[in-house]
Amino acid sequence: MINREEVQEIVKKAQYNTPLIGVLGSHSALDVCDGAIDEGFNTVVWSQKKRELPYLKYFKTLRDDNGNVVKGCVDQVRLLPKFKEIIKEEEQKWMTENGVLFVPNRSFVSYVGIERVEDEFNVPMVGSRNLLGIEERGKREKDYYWLLEHPETNKDILRTPEVISPKELTELDELVIVKLHHAVHKLERGFFTAANWEEFREKAKRLIERKIVPACPQCNGEGCNTCYYTGINNIEHARIEKYSLGPVFNFNFFYSPVSEAKREVPLELLGIDSRFETSLDALVRLPAEQQLRLSEKQRDPTYIVVGHHSVSLRESLLNRAFEMAEEFIRITKELFSPGMIGAFCIQTTIEDDMKPTVYDISTRIGGGTNSHIWLGAPYGNMTWRERMSSGRRTALEIKRALKYNLLPEIVT
Repeated sequence: MINREEVQEIVKKAQYNTPLIGVLGSHSALDVCDGAIDEGFNTVVWSQKKRELPYLKYFKTLRDDNGNVVKGCVDQVRLLPKFKEIIKEEEQKWMTENGVLFVPNRSFVSYVGIERVEDEFNVPMVGSRNLLGIEERGKREKDYYWLLEHPETNKDILRTPEVISPKELTELDELVIVKLHHAVHKLERGFFTAANWEEFREKAKRLIERKIVPACPQCNGEGCNTCYYTGINNIEHARIEKYSLGPVFNFNFFYSPVSEAKREVPLELLGIDSRFETSLDALVRLPAEQQLRLSEKQRDPTYIVVGHHSVSLRESLLNRAFEMAEEFIRITKELFSPGMIGAFCIQTTIEDDMKPTVYDISTRIGGGTNSHIWLGAPYGNMTWRERMSSGRRTALEIKRALKYNLLPEIVT
């Protein structure tokens, strides 16, 4: 892990008095850029070739003769043959020479690789470098499941679904959701549900044939001791949970070291989103009779996220949402010092006991924040009395850190 003190020394240099806000051109880049422009910063996006049109053409910044922004939000685009080449020495040198403060997103970590982000990316990042790795589900011992199940974590507040072992699947008698890495789309996961062992095996076979879940190489998906007769490769690394019956609410929070230093309330709820997923959302819009008449291939939904929408929350549940975020901040400070910095997202379902169940955590700006671009996030707007998206809140944190000479406190 790159030494945080070394990163903090970098931002004390003169070029960081007027920093550039940088981001990888994917996931939530436009949210970050739009917010940065709102707060008076210039922006730079690293885009992979053949994916540059939104940044290089359609949302490119147009300024008048006085430097005022007339259109768009992307000032510069640096094109790369592949996203992962952002880690190259010449790109990092350009960043530090031009005072880039980099805002990480999930695409950045996925394309570059978490180890390289932690150990080789010598550029100041706004956020928690040492927490990005807990999203590597099943690839690291100390992932966010480990965090949520830690003895010091209050599990009444950060409640998670009950986990089922692959060894127990032959006795399955209630609905579960299986979460494992997608066989083709490496940035996605291959989800499916099953209520009993027979249904589990039927779905596993179909999804293996469609290359949504990976086949066990020992038995080619037929079932053997190695895969606990599921036919699925690395099933021991899958997350198998009792299905949480409730609507999805993804809580987009922000934790501010600047506010903490100023003795203001440091935790903010900005907004809440839910997601659109292929082909699940189309299936649930069909009457049950039509669903049953679909082919086997059409009946098995896919869960690849393709968009988000903003949602409201029953006001009586807000207290519980803040308790959940406060506990997350507390435990990350204890186990991953300095803890959470900046934007994060706690993804939940709300069950009929009116309490959230946590099914995922993002330790950086969430993809669902795109639903708040320009309009702002409802609770963030209310807190700051103006439009306040996650991207803009990140830029505001940088602006306030510069004002109060606290820039080293928000970078890792």
